[in-house]
Amino acid sequence: MSVFDRSSESDVSRGARALIVLPELGGEVRRDVDARLDEAAGLAEAIGINVAEKLHFKVRSARPATLFGSGQVESIGQAAAQAEAELIIVDAPITPIQQKNLETATKAKVIDRTGLILEIFGERAATAEGRLQVELAHLDYQAGRLVRSWTHLERQRGGFGFLGGPGETQIEADRRLIRDRMAKLRKELDQVTRTRALHRARRQRAPWPVIALVGYTNAGKSTLFNRLARADVMAENLLFATLDPTMREIELPGFDKAILSDTVGFISDLPTQLIAAFRATLEEVISADLIIHVRDISHPDSDAQRADVEQVLAEIGAGGEGGSPVIEAWNKIDALTEEDVERIHAEAIRREDVVPISALSGQGMDDLLACAAENLRKGAQLRTLTLPAAAGEALAWLHANGEIVSQSSEDMETIVSVRLSEVDWARFESRFHHTV
Repeated sequence: MSVFDRSSESDVSRGARALIVLPELGGEVRRDVDARLDEAAGLAEAIGINVAEKLHFKVRSARPATLFGSGQVESIGQAAAQAEAELIIVDAPITPIQQKNLETATKAKVIDRTGLILEIFGERAATAEGRLQVELAHLDYQAGRLVRSWTHLERQRGGFGFLGGPGETQIEADRRLIRDRMAKLRKELDQVTRTRALHRARRQRAPWPVIALVGYTNAGKSTLFNRLARADVMAENLLFATLDPTMREIELPGFDKAILSDTVGFISDLPTQLIAAFRATLEEVISADLIIHVRDISHPDSDAQRADVEQVLAEIGAGGEGGSPVIEAWNKIDALTEEDVERIHAEAIRREDVVPISALSGQGMDDLLACAAENLRKGAQLRTLTLPAAAGEALAWLHANGEIVSQSSEDMETIVSVRLSEVDWARFESRFHHTV
């Protein structure tokens, strides 16, 4: 039996009945319990798992062997038996030993939050790049859990476990296979990264700014993307409906056009393996001229979700001091009461980086585009250029992308004073360096 055998116990069966178990660990950030349970159920349902029941337990101190206390483990086992659940999903990271012991005690298959998210990504990845990224993340996760797949080898070792034996040889062989496969995947992803860098360099020579949509999963990024780009990207009420980045042209006030990029949704406790594997994709966010953080303002954990997104952005080096400007689109105001909508608008008025919107109804779209255009022009400097009379294309570009303060013609030359941001000035120089 090989770790690469798709019939191995790491797979989650579509249609399986499952129990969601949320441990409330002492000292962690307080979040709405019902919202967390609903999110975990949404993750399970995203790959066709039937959630039979949702439970939560307060865990004062995590047990190294089982995470939960003995009485709690017994309750989980009883609940799984009563619900006829063949799968228990622990909405937290658990160690291989905890996973094995919980399976033994409950007589059901157990996976943790990381394993569940990896299953979703494995099913949703549509492009060759996405599949490479997911496989790398999955192998990285499985590398530390090989021991639990080989309980049948315990009988092969004989009485001197410290001397090793056939079982140890098989485990080491699979670990070597995993290491070799991961090395091959990293080389292929390095090539993807270089290709993306070339594409970004080409775009940066073009006259159009790039805007990246980021946000917590299911915040409405793809719905907003479709609204602004008049596109038909998959936009369903599903967690991680979008995995592979999509780019489209959009119209932006004062600009010839702009490039809008939709990205994978973030989530609390996003597996570190996925952040590392998707770095090539997320670099699109790092290189964007503007980041629009789409927030589900109707969600009870909206503030905590914002913190999760900002943490991932910080991990990949986007946003923050010296990063691209970030504005927040407070989405789903159509799901709020009139009183809450008034409160949201009053708060947004006091801030320059917030726009309340409904991607579903289209409310606030003009305000969002105007805010995006304004932020792209921040830091603009007044420059005076002397262009040859034949440089009509360069002059048209300046009119489309800058703020013309004055323009005059003399001796077959055009003298123009224009206010341009540093980003647009770099683009102009790159495209028309032979003109100025």
